[in-house]
Amino acid sequence: MLKISTKGRYATRIMVYLALRDGDGPARKREIAESEGIADDYVEQLLSRLRTAGLVKSRRGAQGGFLLGRDPGEITVYDVLACTEGTVSLVACIEEGCDRAPNCVTRPVWQEANDALLAIFSRETIAGLARQANQIKEPGLLYFDI
Repeated sequence: MLKISTKGRYATRIMVYLALRDGDGPARKREIAESEGIADDYVEQLLSRLRTAGLVKSRRGAQGGFLLGRDPGEITVYDVLACTEGTVSLVACIEEGCDRAPNCVTRPVWQEANDALLAIFSRETIAGLARQANQIKEPGLLYFDI
């Protein structure tokens, strides 16, 4: 079964959290961890990956923390998953190819499914997810499943 790991799911949640704070200044690692129910150390690992990819930026000092590195309308779920998961592919043969590809009757099915998945991840933006989160009226933690 294809599964997006906690790295990809939690990193997406962190990005939405930062988008929801837009204009409120940087968010500290501990604040993000508490709000999202993720261990501090794991948040730090994910923020490091996101920073390396340019999806978040950090500020030092008393007023420091983490901010989105780009406009949330330009950051897609695919960007976050590619940063945390690596290649997003249903089956290895799509990316790597194989000797059987020219005669493989199942490859077109895998390719079509893979293309559909990538289209969804590429269409959904962090800004769009933040808008959906703003529509939730119940207090408490927001839950995200993609």
